[in-house]
Amino acid sequence: MNKHKDMTFAKRVQITLHRLEDAILVGLLLLMIGMAVTQIFLRNLFEAGIVWSDVMVRILVLWVGLIGAMVASRHDNHITIDIMDRYMPERAKVYANFVIKLFTALICTIAAYYSLLFVQIEFSDGGMAFANVPTWLCEAIIPFAFTVIALRYFLLSFMNLKKIVESRS
Repeated sequence: MNKHKDMTFAKRVQITLHRLEDAILVGLLLLMIGMAVTQIFLRNLFEAGIVWSDVMVRILVLWVGLIGAMVASRHDNHITIDIMDRYMPERAKVYANFVIKLFTALICTIAAYYSLLFVQIEFSDGGMAFANVPTWLCEAIIPFAFTVIALRYFLLSFMNLKKIVESRS
């Protein structure tokens, strides 16, 4: 009948959030490319340009990079160095993956905390980045992305912990 009817509510929410995340990433990437191309045409054809376009493109690079990192963290698709993974026994891999994912989550949590402090300082300064857009708003993606990545890696580490517990029984 309906393939969505068999899914749990949590799974439907997760799919919706993933699609939203993908849509935001694609939209920001298209906006970034569009602004850069528009600026090139304006400069080459009319010897003019949008004053704040370059700053906006740099901020969009930050947003695309961090949202891309969030998307990669969904299923643990970040860049890894897995030379030891090739030589470890299966049981040791599960323990090592638990420690690595937990360590990643802790580092991302620390990065989220300090980037939040940074954004708070920028908020109190009241500076503008471009076209009456406050600087803190442009930087707000940093603590948000690191928080999302940290939560995902905590979940991945606990899923590995579950594998450890199941392998013992």
